[in-house]
Amino acid sequence: MTTTEAKLTTQGKAFALKEGVPLPQSEGLQFEFPGGCLDLTRHLIDGDVLTTLFEHAEAKQLCATRDAMFAGERINASEDRAVLHVALRGGVQHSIEVDGEDPVGYATEQLDRMLAFADAVRDGQIQSSSGVPFTDVINIGIGGSDLGPRMAVEALRASASGPRVHFVANVDGHDFELVTRGLDPKTTLCLVASKTFTTLETMMNARTARAWIAEAVGEDHVGSHFAALSTNADAVQAFGIDPDRMFGFRDWVGGRFSMWSPIGLSLACAIGSEGFRALLAGAAAMDRHFAEAPVGQNAPMLLGLLGYWCRVHLGFAGHAVIPYDRRLGRLPAYLQQADMESNGKRVSASGEPLNGPTGALVFGEPGTDAQHAFFQWLHQGTDRALVDLIGVIHPDHDHDEHHRALLANLVAQAEALRHGRTPEAARAAAVEAGLQGDALELATASMTFPGDRPVTVLLLDRLDAYCLGSLVALHEHRIFVEGVLYGLNSFDQPGVELGKTLAKTILPQLSGNASEMDPRLGWLLQQCQKGLTKT
Repeated sequence: MTTTEAKLTTQGKAFALKEGVPLPQSEGLQFEFPGGCLDLTRHLIDGDVLTTLFEHAEAKQLCATRDAMFAGERINASEDRAVLHVALRGGVQHSIEVDGEDPVGYATEQLDRMLAFADAVRDGQIQSSSGVPFTDVINIGIGGSDLGPRMAVEALRASASGPRVHFVANVDGHDFELVTRGLDPKTTLCLVASKTFTTLETMMNARTARAWIAEAVGEDHVGSHFAALSTNADAVQAFGIDPDRMFGFRDWVGGRFSMWSPIGLSLACAIGSEGFRALLAGAAAMDRHFAEAPVGQNAPMLLGLLGYWCRVHLGFAGHAVIPYDRRLGRLPAYLQQADMESNGKRVSASGEPLNGPTGALVFGEPGTDAQHAFFQWLHQGTDRALVDLIGVIHPDHDHDEHHRALLANLVAQAEALRHGRTPEAARAAAVEAGLQGDALELATASMTFPGDRPVTVLLLDRLDAYCLGSLVALHEHRIFVEGVLYGLNSFDQPGVELGKTLAKTILPQLSGNASEMDPRLGWLLQQCQKGLTKT
């Protein structure tokens, strides 16, 4: 344990022994960032803790590791790869080389091709096999090839002007059936999003989509209804997709950081090249802020330091993400993958077991719905979670009363989570409700809670492509910062792969003789087989 870690541990124990910790000075903890503003004054910190956190960041070489990422160094050591999703959006401000190639130049070339294709689909230059514009686009992917673009399309749907965009991800056949119900295959374009073009779920759905379209337009015309977001040219061509309709990205782009790449083609089809470039511009602005701002004024660094403090030294296992804007309804699911796949690790970046906690359990739903679901646990549960409340200052509607009520709820929850309710206030509320005697005492005890739930309040100026790009990049960098502080590699995902491998082994067994297997596994497979036999 380093000196700063030991000091933080001592400070964390001190906070755990008392309630009603005084609020820190707001200076430096309320500030603007590209596209919005942050209020961090409701965290369980004081000036001494902040100072120690800054010292710890220096001890962990946070700024040096950040600079190494922007320079194209192979900071993803377990896979021997650079980490350069920032190159996809102009976040790299200097000349670099990776594997003998200019990553910025390659990214720019693919971006221009992808956006030209998207605009041609939108204006009808690229048409279906029947000679009419595409009315619908289906993105077929999973994980990072689905969650990012799906979240962004939903967030920016109000400004979408292109074909209707849909998403198929789950290998469950109901997913494909429900998405395609009511769609005309003759006017539907399918985007197959798989870097390797071998992802089990994606390719199964792609083959089903191919058969659906072939039945409608004939085998000779299938290719005109597909495009591929992949790097496997041979597999793409074998599927029947023209290589001119393949848009690639390099290994230095991880799946959960890939919405800025051709993986975002579905979004580009929805909002057009101008909107997509605005998304990239917002992310690039956050990249510059992250690369240049000092630690104490750096939004991703401050969020990462506070997340680490809450998880490791205050012992909070949960991180609730509550967007007070319905359009951001998929943001919690997106951040769930981005965070938990990145930092849900038990091994350090150097391969040694980690002794302390790592990435938090991320969950959330839009407010105000969430207030009537799991906020009881947030306020009075015996465990605590870091809570992010995300709002939008300027709505895209004229219902001022609704927006006023929405923002009032956001601010009220921030205050309630941090300050709670004193016994005196609880008793006064119970008396006002007309309670007396034992009922009064019971109500007073039930309605008293200490607060002391750390809260981040983040407000976007508005929910447009630029601000969304900045928000997502902010969290990408925040996750990276937390990973550095945990001492792990945020850019691999070995735990995901085992289940995939086993599924490929078990799949053919569902067509075989399950009774000949290990009795425990054989019984389970026999139960599953009942649904595969049509009666």
